[in-house]
Amino acid sequence: MATYHESFIIQSCTRPTFDDVTERTLETMKNSGIQNGLLNVYSQHTTCSVLIQEQSDDVNYYGTQFILQDMVNGLSKLFPTCVTEGQYLHPGPLHIEIAQKERNELASWSLNTDAHLRSVMLGRSVMVPVIDGVPQLGEFGRIYFADFDQVRARQRTVRVTVMGD
Repeated sequence: MATYHESFIIQSCTRPTFDDVTERTLETMKNSGIQNGLLNVYSQHTTCSVLIQEQSDDVNYYGTQFILQDMVNGLSKLFPTCVTEGQYLHPGPLHIEIAQKERNELASWSLNTDAHLRSVMLGRSVMVPVIDGVPQLGEFGRIYFADFDQVRARQRTVRVTVMGD
């Protein structure tokens, strides 16, 4: 069995964002030469998720597809956006102290507990069967990289692994 890896960078902004990474993932799969096996798309970031969803043709003023915005709206009811310290137990004073000292982070950058919880709820990777060189996404399935962190814009790494023959 062969294994092939690639990664690419996405730039986030200061609101929940969804990047359709389907085409870049298909390009990686093609580069692998693997015809039958598994395709894994993974986020190493703890405030991000990878998910498969139908493409929605309608978008809001920010360009977010309605179905993805509906998901954010629903998740916000479970995990309201963190707007001030003390809203959640995390981050505590020790976490803030260590983040400032060891990573030179602003305290406000830790007000992203909602993003961590949303990421855990949705998961940080998807695994897709590949048959005869075609990922089995279904008729309307697309692969999205979701960044739920709203405290600062950052570069994010998407990792793609293809395994098989």
